[in-house]
Amino acid sequence: MKRFTEKIRPTAHEGLEKRIIEHLDNLTKPPGSLGRLEEFALRYCLCKGNAVAMLEKIELFTFAGDHGITEENITPFPSEVTSQMVVNMAAGGAAVSVLCRNAGIGYAVVDMGVKSELNDMPNLIKRKVAYGTNNFAHQPAMTEEKTMEALERGFHLAEQSHAHILGIGEMGIGNTSSASAIYSLVLGLDAKTTVGAGTGSNGDFLERKIAAVQKGIDLHRDATGDDPLKILSRVGGYEIAGMTGIILGAASNRIPVAIDGFIASAAALIAMRLEKNTRDYLFFSHASAEKFHRNFLAKEGIRPILSLDMWLGEGTGAVLALQIIKQAMVCYSQMATFTSAGVSNKE
Repeated sequence: MKRFTEKIRPTAHEGLEKRIIEHLDNLTKPPGSLGRLEEFALRYCLCKGNAVAMLEKIELFTFAGDHGITEENITPFPSEVTSQMVVNMAAGGAAVSVLCRNAGIGYAVVDMGVKSELNDMPNLIKRKVAYGTNNFAHQPAMTEEKTMEALERGFHLAEQSHAHILGIGEMGIGNTSSASAIYSLVLGLDAKTTVGAGTGSNGDFLERKIAAVQKGIDLHRDATGDDPLKILSRVGGYEIAGMTGIILGAASNRIPVAIDGFIASAAALIAMRLEKNTRDYLFFSHASAEKFHRNFLAKEGIRPILSLDMWLGEGTGAVLALQIIKQAMVCYSQMATFTSAGVSNKE
């Protein structure tokens, strides 16, 4: 595990922060008048360790995987939807694909654990570890060896990226159940607190979902304790492990990451528990309408960039947040200063 975390360092640097703030305050505007855009520019430059950091190339990855917990009849959508949506994403027809294309953001969907074999496509990256997870209501979702393999594959995607900043999202029928179980085991909560409707699990579906997740929590709590890697292995998914890996790989290489919503935040939670300094490199994109996400953000003292009542997933919220961060850096790097513009500053 050490190789995933040993290069992650805190971003705090008093001298660098002072230079960045001085530049922000010397731009042709009242100090602080760009609000949180100034916060994002400061954080981005600190992530990069550079007061004149560039932000040009942006990439977003949607990680995909299937989940054995769907055997508990917890969702109205069959697991086949995962592979069908992956094809749609790679073909450019999904919301995240459209948003990335029109924002000029590089995009790919990553097969980490989809049940079916997928044909080669231009925007599809094949990193399959297994054909879906086991049903965590009855046994561990993944072996620790397979979990490490998924972490490694996500980590390598970050290492191989030439992007200045990354975004992550996910696709997988049943993965809100895995995310809820992760939140419950890491934070010591029950399923009623963390489980929401996900992709339309209302009524009897929701009752079965809560029961199945609670059964998994009870089954694995003693075996996992507070070990984040064991929690990920026991109740997680291959796409969640892949997202955890890319977060750790990005932080190891001083690449900030825009985290999408409920499921991506569960991966971020595992990454932050594996190495606390990881948090410095994360921009939480939005407060999802999925139950418990806002409570998680509040518990961790995280203020998301947006709150738009979105709950689609895929990385859609991350796309929007990435554009805001880029605009913050455009202002930071391209605005005139009072000196260069010949504008009088305040006394």
